[in-house]
Formats: sequence, C-alpha cells, structure tokens
Amino acid sequence: MNPTTRADRAADFLARHSQAEAFVLPNVWDAGSAKVMQDAGFTALATTSAGIAFAAGLPDDGGIGRDAMLERIAAITAAVTVPVSADIEAGYADAADGVATTIRGVIAAGAVGANLEDADPARRGSLYDIADAAERVAAARRAADAEGIAFTLNARIDSFLIGHPDPFADAVERAARYVAAGADCIFVPGISGEAEIARVVDAIDAPLNVVAGLVGEPLDLATYSGLGVRRISIGGSLARASLGLVRRAANDLLAGRFDFTDGAMSHTELNDLMGRS
Repeated sequence: MNPTTRADRAADFLARHSQAEAFVLPNVWDAGSAKVMQDAGFTALATTSAGIAFAAGLPDDGGIGRDAMLERIAAITAAVTVPVSADIEAGYADAADGVATTIRGVIAAGAVGANLEDADPARRGSLYDIADAAERVAAARRAADAEGIAFTLNARIDSFLIGHPDPFADAVERAARYVAAGADCIFVPGISGEAEIARVVDAIDAPLNVVAGLVGEPLDLATYSGLGVRRISIGGSLARASLGLVRRAANDLLAGRFDFTDGAMSHTELNDLMGRS
C-alpha cells in the first residue's frame, strides 16, 4: 500500500500494529532528519520529544510547551509523505480536557498517532493516579475519534523507569485500564532482556511498543518480533548520537583536526534530497 491521503496514512499506520511481524519506527527531530529516514526506506516515522527539545537548546522536561512542540511536529509531517506519530510527552496538560486539546492540535499538525505518557512532570519520579491517567487516555481517544481518522493512540507506562516497587504488576494493571480507555498500543520503556520482554508481552492484551537501547543491550529485530513485540522505537538515541558527533567534532576542531567529516553525506546528495517534495 502506498497511502496518499492522511486518512490512508492513518489507516495504514494503525494496521501495522496488528501484523504478525514487528516493525521499526525511527524517531526524528526535524524535517531534515525525517527526510533522510524516509529516503532510506522507512515507511513510517515518529518524533522524539527529547531530540526536538535538544535541537531547540532546551532540556527534555516538557518545558518546550504545547505550541512549540506542535509547530515542530507540523514541520516534520509537512516534509514527508509517510505516516508520522507524535511524541507529546504527558500531553502538556494535567487535566483530561487539556490532553484532548493537545490531541486535536497533533491531528491538525498532520500526525496520525501519538504517545501519551503517564509520568507526572510536576512530580519527578511519580506517575499520575491510575484513574486520572486512564481518563487522560479516554479523553485523547474521544478527541481523536471526533476528528474522523484512524488515529493510533500509544499509551506509555513509566512504571519501570521511575523505580516502582513492583513495576511489572503496576504496568500490567495500567495497561488494562489504558486499553479499556481506548489505547491502541502500549509502550513500556525500561524493560530489557528476552525474559522480561516476553513476560510483559504475555501479560498485556494489546500490541507492545519497546524502545531499543534505552536500558540493557538492544536485541535484533527478529528477536523482538519472535518475542511478540510489535513496534520498536529508538527514542532520542539517534538525536543524542548526532549531537555526540557534534561534540566530538568540536573537540577535534579545538585540537586542530578537521577529519570529523568522515562518513558525512555529500553537499550534493543532501541538496538533492532536501529539494524533493
């Protein structure tokens, strides 16, 4: 399928989550990185809130705000023809109606899906109360459905990241509540190793999204797929790797070396790529 309209792209993206094999969803942070990923052959992309914040010279703490984030999401979706899912952190609102406003903005920006986190940005290391978190998911679902597209809602559960005393039980309980509230996919960052991932897959009645390389050693695509994972993202790691190159280049320049361009795309190649619509 080569989706041409936003409705087609939305339906295509949602359908991927019920396929038998896992798919890789790389996270991009600007129009240029999105174009490079699309040109490489990826047929769906996601944004990274961390990468977008870092590129704006800001920390990854939600402080970029709704309006600025939606502006950057819109620039990414306008640059490519493939489906884009948006990382909207905790929705830039505590109340459910504020989350709904953000979802409407995400759809207006051209995205066909979104991650919604349950970590409370006002209370470091804490999650929203489970009932409140489920209502936030339900509000996002209602807002998306009212827009009339097959929007993929990915509910992120941070039980493992915050050091919950029983992260598995908490994640499973939250997943059930979020799926009942309308989540299409469950995202559990912070799990690693085949046994732990398989346990989570078996306990959650929804497609599972994991982030490769956040903790532990990343597995390969075939292994993730065999464990039952359906969606694999990379979070802000590619953006961080890119800025790591900038740091190394800075150190080389300070030392009087100019060989940091090894492996760089040529000016002509990038010009041609960025000139394509």
